[in-house]
Amino acid sequence: MSAVRWLIKGGAAAAIVLIACGFATVRFGSGLQMPATTTRDGTLITLSRYLREPVPEIVLVGSSLTFRLKEEYFTTRGLRNLALAGGSPVTGLEIVASQPRLPQYILVEANVLNRSTDTALVERYSRGGTEPFFFRPVRAAVAAYEQRLHAPLTHEQVVLDLRRLVGQPPSDFDNRIYVDRTLQQFNAEDPTDATRLNAKRIEALIRMVEERGAQVLLFELPYAEPIEGSRFAATTREIVRAAFPDSKRWLSIEVNRSELRWADGVHLDERSAVIATQAMERALASARGAN
Repeated sequence: MSAVRWLIKGGAAAAIVLIACGFATVRFGSGLQMPATTTRDGTLITLSRYLREPVPEIVLVGSSLTFRLKEEYFTTRGLRNLALAGGSPVTGLEIVASQPRLPQYILVEANVLNRSTDTALVERYSRGGTEPFFFRPVRAAVAAYEQRLHAPLTHEQVVLDLRRLVGQPPSDFDNRIYVDRTLQQFNAEDPTDATRLNAKRIEALIRMVEERGAQVLLFELPYAEPIEGSRFAATTREIVRAAFPDSKRWLSIEVNRSELRWADGVHLDERSAVIATQAMERALASARGAN
């Protein structure tokens, strides 16, 4: 009988804790999600922060190319980079478009459009997600801890380091073996069908968000010269430019290419990413001034 009473008391206590956690989640945990093991935790923490904090003025969506443009590189306040390492720009755009409030500007990377939308990620971070109520407290607690532990840096905290970095000469790292490998891969891959499909989806999402007051601008980050002429890069550029021919739809990222370096011909190194970020901010300021 004592064991039965102990089990009853323990069960009641556990129920009370779950109910309390449930109410706490409703009050404090809205938008918090525990990082999944199938996507980079840092990106998912950023997505959780995007849902939890006030809507920023500017949002970037993209692939691992844009993921390298860290938020702290930007002087612009109210900017969030939701690019997914290994993912598609369409995934980020779907998540942003599903929210009840939109940023003023949504910047969409157009380099990599051959990847399918991560539907699981969209469902998890879109409005009206279907996660069971009592799974949320633990996820909320873990996410809150992660976000507190990995609080994002601000531009003011790193501005001196960025100035020193840009003031250094470009890297002399010999990346030819990696560029050759990437070039072979890019020439072997035909992105036509997937890119056309994603371009149509982006076009539909642009109509949706611009009807609600947001403005969407496309941008293309530079590749190393051999990669620029590859089958993958040339085909993607041709399809996307044909789908969005209006020059006002594009941010022109003008940089001195001799200052840029790539780890593999595709991904900018840190110094080059800072330089590209500065060029993007100049282009964005020009676009905003024209409106």
